[in-house]
Amino acid sequence: MVDVKGDVAPSAVTMDKIVELCKRRGFVFQSGEIYGGIGSTWDYGPLGVELKRNIRDAWWQDNVRMRDDVVGLEAAIITNPRVWEASGHVAGFTDPMVDCKECKQRFRADHVEGDVCPACGGQLTEARQFNMMFKTHMGPVEDSAAVAYLRPETAQGMFVNFKNVQQATRKKLPFGIAQIGKSFRNEITPGNFIFRTREFEQAEIEFFVMPGTDEEWHKRWIQDRYNWYIKYGITPERLRLRPHDPDELAFYSKATTDIEYLFPIGWSELEGIANRTDYDLKKHMEFSGENLTYFDEATGDSIVPYVIEPSGGIDRSLLAFLIDAYEEEVIDKGDGKKDKRTVLHLHKTLAPVKVAVLPLLRNRPEIVETAKNLAAELRPHMATMYDDTASIGRLYRRQDEIGTLWCITVDVQTVEEDNQVTIRDRDTMEQIRVPISDVKSILIEKLNS
Repeated sequence: MVDVKGDVAPSAVTMDKIVELCKRRGFVFQSGEIYGGIGSTWDYGPLGVELKRNIRDAWWQDNVRMRDDVVGLEAAIITNPRVWEASGHVAGFTDPMVDCKECKQRFRADHVEGDVCPACGGQLTEARQFNMMFKTHMGPVEDSAAVAYLRPETAQGMFVNFKNVQQATRKKLPFGIAQIGKSFRNEITPGNFIFRTREFEQAEIEFFVMPGTDEEWHKRWIQDRYNWYIKYGITPERLRLRPHDPDELAFYSKATTDIEYLFPIGWSELEGIANRTDYDLKKHMEFSGENLTYFDEATGDSIVPYVIEPSGGIDRSLLAFLIDAYEEEVIDKGDGKKDKRTVLHLHKTLAPVKVAVLPLLRNRPEIVETAKNLAAELRPHMATMYDDTASIGRLYRRQDEIGTLWCITVDVQTVEEDNQVTIRDRDTMEQIRVPISDVKSILIEKLNS
């Protein structure tokens, strides 16, 4: 088991710098910005969708494709409302809410101290419970019979499909069902950019185990999930494990441990790994009348499996990877001159652009043509960008700022003399000269090493 980390210095980057970078470079935009936006809702731009897709793919590769005991599922966002009655969300998925009598702002009662508004100093109302599920209606008539809900979590889709998946795959315990998908929670106080939003993407696994083996599996999944973030570049000193105290455990949980990251806002949850016992399957058996037990051929007994649930957010992971990769470097240019560059040291698997091909002179058609042909050759093998919209120095800075691994410069010497190009490394800024014919194999080898 990994030890809980002590106090460490957070990353030097502020949330404001990350927000500014994300908008300026096309990672994340405020949704509907030309209309004033909408509370804590964000759109992912050209680089953001690539980074997000890479995080999803890395998660899926490691947790599904590389394991023989986990299979995938994609469940519907809107499902039978009885699912949420059985899970306890209709009756109990609530937060305590207070209103300010003066400025009319609303807050979670457990996020404010006393009865004074933190925004204006006005008097707060008594706390009342607020259900965070988004309600909608199915069909042409908005009556009570047509009420449905946008799912507040992806987990229940895996529980209600336990029998279908087990029978279709013939999996024996222990085995898991994994899912990545959108969830929706009508948060009272969303904020801190994409850290807490009303529409978000979850990556969850429901790992079904024999009762009595659950505690050991819980420890193993905590370790595996902690190591996953380090594998893709998170600084270990900015990660810690925080077991939940007994008084904060969810009603279904035997034990839960959070993986926390040291965001600019402080230590906050990145992922939770819960031992949900057999609560969910038993509840769905009770409400549906279906038999969701597992027949153990070794003992001849039918049992209700226990469940270990690693549950993380793709959006929060993306934010953590951006923060951890961000660095402002001062470069010695010689002769006492200094320069500053902003660079994202993103892991090569996650970087939204792997290579940028840059013509040194855009007014030389033969240089531009050579550069475009090289970019076209690389695109089937890796995410490639062509850019000729600025001087080479500015182009390097742009690519550093979005985390591009390598920049390839096509120059006069390339087309007039040696048919070679310069490959520049993002992190070291070292440059090597190689034949154009070798570029593809060199970069593929670097990506796979």
